[in-house]
Amino acid sequence: MRLGGKKVLVTGGTGFLGGYVLRELDAAGAATVGVGRLSYDLLDVDATNAMLDDHRPDAVVHLAATVGGIGANQREPGRFVYENALMGLQLLEACRLHGTEKVLVVGTVCSYPGTAPVPLQEDDLWAGYPEETNAPYGLAKRLLLVQAQAYRQQYGMNAIFLLPANLYGPGDNVDLDTGHVIPSMIRRFSEARQTGDRTVALWGDGSPTREFLYVADAARACRLALEAYDGGEPVNVGTGREISISELAGVVADAVGYTGSISWDTGRPNGQLRRRLEISRAREFFGFEATMAFEAGVAETVRWFERQGGSLTRPAPLG
Repeated sequence: MRLGGKKVLVTGGTGFLGGYVLRELDAAGAATVGVGRLSYDLLDVDATNAMLDDHRPDAVVHLAATVGGIGANQREPGRFVYENALMGLQLLEACRLHGTEKVLVVGTVCSYPGTAPVPLQEDDLWAGYPEETNAPYGLAKRLLLVQAQAYRQQYGMNAIFLLPANLYGPGDNVDLDTGHVIPSMIRRFSEARQTGDRTVALWGDGSPTREFLYVADAARACRLALEAYDGGEPVNVGTGREISISELAGVVADAVGYTGSISWDTGRPNGQLRRRLEISRAREFFGFEATMAFEAGVAETVRWFERQGGSLTRPAPLG
């Protein structure tokens, strides 16, 4: 797809990744529309159809999701599976009915089976049940891959599906309840530094590993996939670097300037033991490689947070 002059609608366009995707597509010459829940409620089928009636996009990037950390996933599994599945199911059907030229659905690494071998390969996506702490969310997103492939087979819809690693970067959600691990650590260490607390307690035992992708790199991957990928197979998007949560805590603490100790609350869940993506497909299919070094990306995220004043409430999104 040549993006110059194309109209691209981004659901979740008011969110973290959405703002970066809009800027990336704007720079490529697309006419973009970013929508959030206050504009159109994607849980409402009439609102979903009205959105496409109003804007008539050539392409849709589906980022809208109900997300949160392990605690939120454990507390509201029903909401996570229902809202994420329903939003996607209704949106893809509306795109089919409106004849949308191309649809990009962004899934989640949480869809992978908890026992899948590392590095996680796209062909292993169906090799088991997702890790229990966020399985409903992961399965809801996995269902959208099934829908995209089924619509491609029956209706010829050009629907593509990306599986990004855990995202981080400026503009992230630092709410301790709904935010993910890096912004939560930044906030916890920053607060401890400011108040003089000498110990910060973190969930689990620090042994699980994760892979993190800088948000601007993820946005570039979305743009490249829209331009160059038209296949039905899911594609991992990441860096290929695996880091333990305990090592991550040290990186974030250093970036924040926190010099106290870290304790581990082993009564809290660890989540999946290891996560690292096999990333050759993205390089082969649409030429994507991450460029932001991890430590530099964390430092940039910390600088953004501090420019917000290190607020105890959620900082405003970037842009």
